[in-house]
Amino acid sequence: MNSDLHLLESTASEIFAGYRDRPGLWEEIEDAGLTLVGVPEESGGSGGDSAEAVIILRAAAHHCAEIPLAETQWLAAPLLAAAGLPVPAGRLTAAEAAPDEVRLAPDGDGWVLDGTLPQVPWARQARRIVVVTEGRVCSVDPSRCTFETHHNLAGEPRDDVTFASARLTAADVATLPEGPSLRTRAALARTVQLAGAARRALDHSLRYAAERRQFGRPIAAFQAVQQYLAEMAGEVALMDLGAQVAAAALADPRQDCVAAVAAARVNACRAAGVVADLAHQVHGAIGTTHEHDLRRATLRLWSWREEYGNEHAWSAALGLLTGATHDDPWHLVTSPTS
Repeated sequence: MNSDLHLLESTASEIFAGYRDRPGLWEEIEDAGLTLVGVPEESGGSGGDSAEAVIILRAAAHHCAEIPLAETQWLAAPLLAAAGLPVPAGRLTAAEAAPDEVRLAPDGDGWVLDGTLPQVPWARQARRIVVVTEGRVCSVDPSRCTFETHHNLAGEPRDDVTFASARLTAADVATLPEGPSLRTRAALARTVQLAGAARRALDHSLRYAAERRQFGRPIAAFQAVQQYLAEMAGEVALMDLGAQVAAAALADPRQDCVAAVAAARVNACRAAGVVADLAHQVHGAIGTTHEHDLRRATLRLWSWREEYGNEHAWSAALGLLTGATHDDPWHLVTSPTS
């Protein structure tokens, strides 16, 4: 990592660490230009590349920031920019409609949107909801929707959004651009977040093992605990490496990034369970309490590994991709441009 990336990581981490759940975090990172890193400047973004976007999102996840950064920075804003639609300031979110979930119909010089999207992240807080349906991208004002509020296991908003003949202007709708699907981008974003939350769980475990004493010495001196910590550290390193490789593939138009994202996702979802289990093993009963900070990381690990496809779904996708495009799977996992 070069000095510029180190500085960005340090700055982002300092901002996120200073806020935790207090209000004002979104406004500060937006003022700092961190919410739209990776979105071209000519489209209203902050510029930058995938490596910088990974650093910011991972830092937010590491500090368990309760903001829709992944939904804004990785999903809605890049999709609007690629489609040539305006990228507004503020919190954004995005969702891809399954067949028959949402219907988009022309209506005079505009469009009408009908249907319900389940479990849309942070929908009730978004300034715009970006909907992908029928080969088009729709930028929807939330005032044209109704919400049934829900949360994931970590307490983050996951709302059912209903469009009842929601009227859209021609300027709100564009043709879906070529490139990675919204689901692929979302799976990668959650993979980056898993790496950040796993690092948080590891940090908690290292600190607790050094502080907690048993039989006159820190529990970190016991071989079994050392083994737990070493296994966690290895899993966290692999999660982070996989996310970085997949993000680089996503940003490279010469590469088909789906295999890289699938592989990173499979490993991260698997590793998330291992890290969460071992972190609670190290902490014992205290780690399960609501008051202890460990839960903020592990609840996110359990939640994020199930969103946008878990390891079973992406393992199946990777298997289908291998069978469809390669006689020898070895080429899929070794070719730098596959």
